[in-house]
Amino acid sequence: MLIIGLTGSIATGKSTVSNLLRSPPYSLPVIDADVLARKVVEPGTPGYKAIISHFKSTTPDLLQSAEECGGENGPTGKGRPLNRPALGRRIFGDSEERQRDRKVLNGIVHPAVRWEMYKLMAYYYATGHWAVVLDIPLLFESGWERFCGCIIVVAVSDPAVQMERLRMRDSHLTEEDARNRVGSQTDVREKAKRAQARGKGWGEVVWNDSSQEHVKDEVHKVITDIRSRSPKWWSWLLLWPPVGIAAASWSFLRSWQMQKQWVEQKKREKAKL
Repeated sequence: MLIIGLTGSIATGKSTVSNLLRSPPYSLPVIDADVLARKVVEPGTPGYKAIISHFKSTTPDLLQSAEECGGENGPTGKGRPLNRPALGRRIFGDSEERQRDRKVLNGIVHPAVRWEMYKLMAYYYATGHWAVVLDIPLLFESGWERFCGCIIVVAVSDPAVQMERLRMRDSHLTEEDARNRVGSQTDVREKAKRAQARGKGWGEVVWNDSSQEHVKDEVHKVITDIRSRSPKWWSWLLLWPPVGIAAASWSFLRSWQMQKQWVEQKKREKAKL
């Protein structure tokens, strides 16, 4: 089974591409890290309790008000849901404190999300899918690159377009809030370069600067190319688990090597400055 990593940045259109991939004619299973990230911090979960333990004393509005969620114990009786805008203001930004808080939150959420993703990947492999899409906003930053046989980055070439789309989508954000959210992630143009550095078939970029029809055409070209490079006999590896494990190990090692080469290249470039 081919693991396709899908990433981008905030307001670049990754969700649009994700929806296209899970719909006909592709009908690929999509494991959405954002959906899982919400699931693992629902009231009553270990993640929810850890967030409250760390952030509640310094973030008074961390939870939704009782009026908003139907009572002091929330709609499920396990506690009031998190107030995501308040938590977002706490972690997004370039200050040392914000970066530290973001690291704490990621340390709570990411391990729980990884475990959920492993379970879903095993399920889709066992049910005979030729590929699965991992929809992960922080794919490169969280180290998932090495697990992916191919990576698709959804990008825009103009940062101003990204900011405009974000404020149109999330009208409650101030200009500073929007800038902080965009700035808290790696520049999507850099992610596009990183994908392209992997080579054709291993890294692809869908440029989303214009219409939805253009994006559909881009996605069709990318998936057609990926499918043509994926041997049909991969689907039969489920019948021979040792061979499947060997193929997965080869893909992992190759992706790990590409990740290592990129990091070393960036270090050399930084040393020249």
